[in-house]
Amino acid sequence: MTQFSVTDTNRVRRVPKRAAYDKETVYAIVDAALICHVGMVGEDGRPTVIPTIHARDGDNLLLHGASTSRLMNHTGAGHDLCVTITHVDGLVLARSVFHHSMNYRSAVLYGKGSLIEDPAAKMAALAIFTEKLIPGRWDDARQPNATEMKATHIVSIPIDLAAAKVRTGGPVDDEPDYDLDVWAGVIPMETVFGELIADGRLKNGVTPPDYVRSFVAKGE
Repeated sequence: MTQFSVTDTNRVRRVPKRAAYDKETVYAIVDAALICHVGMVGEDGRPTVIPTIHARDGDNLLLHGASTSRLMNHTGAGHDLCVTITHVDGLVLARSVFHHSMNYRSAVLYGKGSLIEDPAAKMAALAIFTEKLIPGRWDDARQPNATEMKATHIVSIPIDLAAAKVRTGGPVDDEPDYDLDVWAGVIPMETVFGELIADGRLKNGVTPPDYVRSFVAKGE
């Protein structure tokens, strides 16, 4: 199935023409993000939203954290979850204050999580996390030992429902406002990486690998 079902839960009601329910659009937004925000309701009935890193394994969203983490223990216990991701691509300046906006890509995901218990599956999930953040790093750095594995939880959340909402393009003003002498347009926004900062205890002669250097190139 390449499309998510559209229900009362995930239907986009505000400006529905910007909605998308296909997995290709939703997953592209998920994969491009470094963090997500996980919404949950605790046993005391209070809602909480916590930012955390994530990765995707097919139709499953993966969360990673300490085994003592409230987030990990709650999300791994099968409760209903709502996960959101947003990218801001530009500020949209209209001729009127009312019509100012942003260009963005956002996704909202719904599902119930469970802890990955199998050691091999857990190690494979950690590899997915590492390779998502820095492709090439998993085989280069020391991999987790038994103590570190015990201290880490991985939660897998099958993505049952999801929706994307995307805005692109310039401002849309009221017709009379097009005659105003006010600049209108888009201020694009990008996330870029800066110059590398070597660790102070780096051994002499150890240089950044090509996959690290590539991050600097992306920011130029």
